[in-house]
Amino acid sequence: MKRITFYLDFISPYAYLAFEQLPQALQGLSYSVDYKPLLFAGLLKHHGQLGPAEIRPKRDWTYRQVLWLAARHGIDLQMPQAHPFNPLPLLRLALACGNAGKINRFVAETVFRHVWRGGADAGDASRLAGLTQILAPVRDPASDEVKDELKANAEEAIALGLFGVPSMVVDGKLFWGFDALPMLREFIEGNAWFASGAWEQSAAVPAGIRRNPKK
Repeated sequence: MKRITFYLDFISPYAYLAFEQLPQALQGLSYSVDYKPLLFAGLLKHHGQLGPAEIRPKRDWTYRQVLWLAARHGIDLQMPQAHPFNPLPLLRLALACGNAGKINRFVAETVFRHVWRGGADAGDASRLAGLTQILAPVRDPASDEVKDELKANAEEAIALGLFGVPSMVVDGKLFWGFDALPMLREFIEGNAWFASGAWEQSAAVPAGIRRNPKK
């Protein structure tokens, strides 16, 4: 059995799509999943990047693409009333329902669907109160313990080389994005390509030029 660590932030529509599609994508395989929430913005800050929603043309494309992907794959998805939004309350609530930085699939599903189904305001205080009542967290979402776990998940992810969500890590290999699900499946199935050296060779390609960031 392969053990997959699935790093997510509820702010990401691609993380939602990958979460919903994962059981179908890996149907018939032997695996288990640890779901770990983290703050996507922390990864962006570490790598000096803007988020997709912070670049207007990319933002427009992202929303169009995720709506198309959802329709193509039969996944129920509506854009929330506003995006991006502050995901911290949802991340902390989810972690307060789990243990040691992990949450179960029910909690992840409930929070993802709170955001990505119905087109409502993901950050609305009354909706958050209702979600809290449904999930009945065993810990205080505002506790230092929960906040430390969220921070630790991001630090762990950065140490593993993560730069975005969703990211799935199995046997030390990182698979990023909704479109990486077929690749993840073939790795778990034992496709010979992964033992060919191609994985390692791709990381050894030298950079021909380096761009200076804008001051």
